[in-house]
Parts: sequence; C-alpha cells; structure tokens
Amino acid sequence: MNDNSHILSCVMIPVSGRQLLLPNVSIAEVVDYASEDAGSRTPDWLVGYLNWRGLELPVISYDAANGESLTIPGDNRGRIVVLNTIGEHHQETPFMALVTQGIPSQSRLSEAEVHRVDGETGPADLMKVEVEGESAWIPNLEYLESLAHESHR
Repeated sequence: MNDNSHILSCVMIPVSGRQLLLPNVSIAEVVDYASEDAGSRTPDWLVGYLNWRGLELPVISYDAANGESLTIPGDNRGRIVVLNTIGEHHQETPFMALVTQGIPSQSRLSEAEVHRVDGETGPADLMKVEVEGESAWIPNLEYLESLAHESHR
C-alpha cells in the first residue's frame, strides 16, 4: 500500500511571466474570463467584478498587485480563478478572484518536489519555489485577501 499522506494536489496558475502554485483545496472554481468593468477611481490591481453564484467578487490582477502592470488576457486564453478565503475577513469576503493568463493545470506534488529558492518577491508573493525544474511563486493569500476585502462592495 502506498503512503500518499505526503502528496498534495496542487494547481499551477499562469499569470504574466510566472506561475503561481496553490493547493487544489484553495480553489472554489475556474471560470471563463468575463468581468464587469471596475470603473474609475479604483486601485490599479482591480480588474473588475465577477458575478459568481449571486456574489459580486473583486477580480484581482496578481501582476498589478505585485507592482507590475495590469495585463488583461487576450484570445480567449484567460480564466478567472475563484479562491476560498481563510483570513480574518472571511465572513464579509468569503471568496476572491484572480485573473489568469491561461488555463490552470493540476499536479500532485510531494514535499520533496518543491524547493524554496532565493529570488525577488513582491508584496503578493509569499515565496519563490522550484517545482520539477520550473520556477513558481506561492502567493501571499493574506495580502490578496486584504485587497479583496478593501474593494468588496
């Protein structure tokens, strides 16, 4: 009998110039890119709002939240990843959404396959890791949740 207790189902999420690594359980749903315009006088990282299951979720650009430029996906490549929140504002903001630059992919990883590496990180990054020879970033979900809560309407 194999011991799978150290295997975690994960999702690699493509954003501009990098991939994010999240546990599969943090994702509520992946939907096609469609968002209501954020309007004027909104933060640079706010792409817009997604009407999802009767909720209006703020759609965050991970890139812009990290101090880079906002990139809207083109050619039907983009998706919106709806994430479960777990922070202190979970009751008011139970979900948030991130725009992607492609279709997220699933993988099953062991602790031995994920290695922390030194690298530049921004406010939306928790750490940089290497997974099967590729660079990935683990997002700072607390920070992203605080942005979602700030823009919740």
